[in-house]
Amino acid sequence: RDISARQGLSVKYLEQIVPSLSKSGLLLSVRGPQGGYKLSRKPQEYTIGDILRAIEGNLAPIACLSTEVNDCEHADTCATLQFWKGLHNVVNEYVDSVTLDDLAHAATSGNPIESSYKF
Repeated sequence: RDISARQGLSVKYLEQIVPSLSKSGLLLSVRGPQGGYKLSRKPQEYTIGDILRAIEGNLAPIACLSTEVNDCEHADTCATLQFWKGLHNVVNEYVDSVTLDDLAHAATSGNPIESSYKF
């Protein structure tokens, strides 16, 4: 409820994403009157990629890149596959270069996110 009020997010939305974050080990459930959820590690140890993948699943832009082995029958002749692979790599590198701590500092300082990823 505190997060809902502070961030302007509905409780219903948070109830949908918290189980995924908990199941993936990113959040710990705390029981009792002062219970709720807390981070399982330090904010600088979470990448935004970790969080997005826990909530959304694989970030692949096309289905044939969502598994380690591309078993698409058209992979050998696909004219756009290299483009999609490149996009997939750029997205993953970027979301994995920004931490939860980076976002928190950007929000409190008003400064833009500083990522190690260079465009």
